[in-house]
Amino acid sequence: MDRRPVSSVTQRRYDEIAAGLEVAGVKASSMFGMPTLKRNGKAIGGLWGDAMTFKLAPGALADALHLEGAQQFDPSGLGRPMKAWVVVPLAQSAQWERLAQLALSASDT
Repeated sequence: MDRRPVSSVTQRRYDEIAAGLEVAGVKASSMFGMPTLKRNGKAIGGLWGDAMTFKLAPGALADALHLEGAQQFDPSGLGRPMKAWVVVPLAQSAQWERLAQLALSASDT
C-alpha cells in the first residue's frame, strides 16, 4: 500500500472530524499505515491522501458512491475493493462529517 501525500487542508478537516467524534468514543489510530478513526477497536474511517474513507452500511454506501469522484476503496489498486468501504475526495469534504456520522452508526450494528 502506498502512502499518499496529504495536504494541510485535508489534514485539518480530518482532525476536525476526529475531534468532533471523540465524544462518541472515536479515537484516532492507525491501520495499514494510514491514519484511521476507530471506535471500540473497529475502523469506521480513515485518511487516504487527499480523501477520506468510510465504512458504511449498504444503503449509505450506495448513496456515497453517487458523490462525484467517490469510489469503492481499493487500497491495493489491484481491483479488489474493500467491502462496505468508500473513498471520498477532498472536493466532497463538505460531506465527510455526515459520512463519518453514518459510519459511526453502522459500527453499532
